[in-house]
Amino acid sequence: MNDSLKVLRNLSGDEGLGLKERLRYALLASDLAVKTNNDSIILRINRDLSYNYLITGEYDIFKDLSISNLELAKSLKDSSAIAYINKNLGWYYYQINDDNTTSYKYLIEAFDYFNRNGILNEKAEILYSIAVIQDLEKDYLGSEQNAIEALRLLNKVSGKDLKRDKYLLYNLLGSVSYKLENYDESIEYHEQALRLAEQIKYGESLYQESLNNLSLPYRAKGDYDRTLNIYRQLLQNKELKENDITFYALILSNYAYTKFLKGNYDFSLLEKDFMNALKIADSIDDPYTKLAASIDLAKFYKANNKFDSASKYARDSYRISKDIPINDLLLESMMILSDLTSGKESKRYLKEHIKLSDSLLKVERAVRNKFARIEFETDQLEAENEQISRENLYLLILSAGLLVTAILVYLVISQRSKNRKLKLIQVQQKANEDIYNLMLGQQDKVDEARTAEKKRISEELHDGVLGRLFGTRLSLDSINFKEGKDAMMARANYISQLKTIEEDIRKISHELNMDFVSGSGFMDIVSELIENQTQAYGLENKFNYTDDINWDMVSNKTKINIYRIIQESMQNIYKHAKAKLIKISISLEKNVICLDIIDDGEGFDTSKSKKGIGLKNMKSRVEEVNGKITLTSKPGNGTTVNVKIPYINHL
Repeated sequence: MNDSLKVLRNLSGDEGLGLKERLRYALLASDLAVKTNNDSIILRINRDLSYNYLITGEYDIFKDLSISNLELAKSLKDSSAIAYINKNLGWYYYQINDDNTTSYKYLIEAFDYFNRNGILNEKAEILYSIAVIQDLEKDYLGSEQNAIEALRLLNKVSGKDLKRDKYLLYNLLGSVSYKLENYDESIEYHEQALRLAEQIKYGESLYQESLNNLSLPYRAKGDYDRTLNIYRQLLQNKELKENDITFYALILSNYAYTKFLKGNYDFSLLEKDFMNALKIADSIDDPYTKLAASIDLAKFYKANNKFDSASKYARDSYRISKDIPINDLLLESMMILSDLTSGKESKRYLKEHIKLSDSLLKVERAVRNKFARIEFETDQLEAENEQISRENLYLLILSAGLLVTAILVYLVISQRSKNRKLKLIQVQQKANEDIYNLMLGQQDKVDEARTAEKKRISEELHDGVLGRLFGTRLSLDSINFKEGKDAMMARANYISQLKTIEEDIRKISHELNMDFVSGSGFMDIVSELIENQTQAYGLENKFNYTDDINWDMVSNKTKINIYRIIQESMQNIYKHAKAKLIKISISLEKNVICLDIIDDGEGFDTSKSKKGIGLKNMKSRVEEVNGKITLTSKPGNGTTVNVKIPYINHL
């Protein structure tokens, strides 16, 4: 779908296609965008669609869709889209709907975004549009201020050809200065505009417009010769009459009127110039040029005491200026008619002049107040938004602070709990070590008793059994040389003694067989540990060990650590492995004690090593006896702990 949207969007913007075809692709893209249920995509596609309505001249649809797009952009908080849509709506209400107030409102909202984001060229363009509206509404000082600010911004922009933009601003400043009667400034601005027009590609029409505008402040200053030279320069341009007959007629009328103001003219020739301009205006049905020529003719005839003709053209200008309407020329027509008429009619025109003048003054004030109110409301809204942003920031900081505090409290509590648990484990370990040491102490006592018993048996064998055997052997040797009944009786007696000695030996042998094999005591302790813990944990166990290790020759430190490693491993298996069977084996391989502990539990990923206290303790204990520990595990395959400790047989 995204690929289809991209293709349709490209086609809707393809300048090589006809406008109707581009609009058709834009509509297809809009229908497809709706199916995405993605407001951002819908907004982007519908902005393209609104532009296509604009270039095809369907202005009302363009306006309605732009307003809809603006609401969607606001809901999405898409500030860039909000700015450009406001800018487009400002253009529509100024250019198409002739509603300067509404246009001003949209332009101010667009300006707010461009101003906050420092987009200088867009900011300058909006200021120019605002300045044009202010000029039309006769807020000349405001217009001048915004136009100068726009120029200042454009001078900061680099990397763009802004000659045309600057030309428009200089031209506007020249016109505003003229209306403010700052004629020297007006001339300076128009001359700047002329210089720029010469540098603009295809800027001939702009140059001619600026020349005409330049003539006005010169004429207002009374410099009629320079003004006439400007008009002659324009009228000598043959292409002007061919390419822009309306402008040519206006220049011709202005030229005739300037000659009239200068005085010392030929009435017939000048009248001919006025009539020629009026005739051209009539032929092209241009009311604006016709109005200018009519009012100039009224003044011309009035000054030459041609009151009927003056009255006729004054009434023409009065009627045309009402139809267009152009209030300045309407007021001027009323004044001329009030002078040319008498009695009630003269008073009527005068009263109408006063009434319209007052009305226009009120409208101008109302518009200025409305502009000021729009700016105030926009500034107020911006201030409120900034306040909301600050409050949101404070709330975010407060929330972050509370979250950090909560995390710290949790960490402290958790750490305390871990510390208590660790302390408990350490206490348990210490207790187990004490118990084990006590057991070893008891084992030492048992070993001492065993040694004493061995000594006793040795002495008994040496002093008792061996002595008696030696005496019996000597006696038997002595009677070997005797015969008879006494000898037989003596032999029988010695044989009976041998039986007694045999019984003594059997008794000693039986007593020896009742004791543990030397060195087997540590394995008994380990066996008891395994049986007790697996029984407590509900586990099965298989314990195998070799008799090749002489545990009496192994240091207590090593035995304690082996004991603790087995104990720690079984605890870990019980806590984490969820095992059912534990296999433990102790063997001797190449003079190394090998301890293997295997469970059939869940296992874990050794790459994500669980650095628990138990594992650390086991590793620490192995290192204490210069051993090595290896941990092998996979999820679902159980865990194997392999410990290797050096063994040195001193026997």
